[in-house]
Amino acid sequence: MANSVAETLIGAVVLIAAAGFFAYAAQMSDRGGGAGTYALTAKFRKADGLSPGSDVRMSGVKVGSITGLSLDRQTYEAVVSLRIADDITIPDDSDAKIETESILGGNYVAITPGASDAMLAPGAQIVQTQGSVSLLDLLLKFGTSATTP
Repeated sequence: MANSVAETLIGAVVLIAAAGFFAYAAQMSDRGGGAGTYALTAKFRKADGLSPGSDVRMSGVKVGSITGLSLDRQTYEAVVSLRIADDITIPDDSDAKIETESILGGNYVAITPGASDAMLAPGAQIVQTQGSVSLLDLLLKFGTSATTP
């Protein structure tokens, strides 16, 4: 009888710890309903390596996350949906670029703030963008240009 009480208590502690981890993960991944954020979009010619949940950063600091990717059927550009923290305002002449976290890792959207006094409104689009650069493509171009006379 004492064993089953101990096993029940240990099981309850494990379940409480698991619930705590799930709550923490939901809060850190900005999937807790989007409270305290606003939406922006950006169009890129190439959005390799991005996925929902990837970071949006300014000056290396996370200010939001990517919530979706879709294709503009008229321009064939990748439309990236972003959620930005409410306390972060972004000048309307800012640019967005896809950067690589590391040589092995994924990509994120880096926003470089502009100098304008006007700020992007919720639902606005960041117009100035630069798509992802493939390291393999660069190496192939370097290799072919080095072998041609």
